[in-house]
Amino acid sequence: MSDRILGAVCVVVGAGMAWAAQGYAAEISYEPVGPRAFPLLLSALMVACGAWLVVRPGVAATAEGDGAGAEAARWQNLKPLALAVLAIGLYVSLFQWLGFPLATALMALPVGMAFGGNWRQSLAAGAGMGVVLYLMFDKLLDVILPTGLLSFILGGR
Repeated sequence: MSDRILGAVCVVVGAGMAWAAQGYAAEISYEPVGPRAFPLLLSALMVACGAWLVVRPGVAATAEGDGAGAEAARWQNLKPLALAVLAIGLYVSLFQWLGFPLATALMALPVGMAFGGNWRQSLAAGAGMGVVLYLMFDKLLDVILPTGLLSFILGGR
């Protein structure tokens, strides 16, 4: 059930992202693709994956049955989903101030734990992902990302 809820949320948020990205335009043409392509690509991927979660065949019923234990298990399964949604909301709110690498590392901690990782694995993966993605976007793709609190190390922008 929580997969279908997550899928529906992804479809709605992805559609909102696509709608918001329609107005993205560069004042001067500095690249052939323009600033709208990346958010539209991400939103299309998000909508497609969300739609798959909504329509995929259901998982077989658990051995717990349909009693009160099954209902409690369903609510227990929604807690990691709520934690992940909250972490992503905080990520969006603190992205500019903390900067991409630090915000990504901190966001990956509760999301990784929601998907079954322990706190060490989640923090290590988040830190690695934050640094690697920052370097990839900044150095390889020449996409400017905020450095936030780490601007003294990364040469702030």
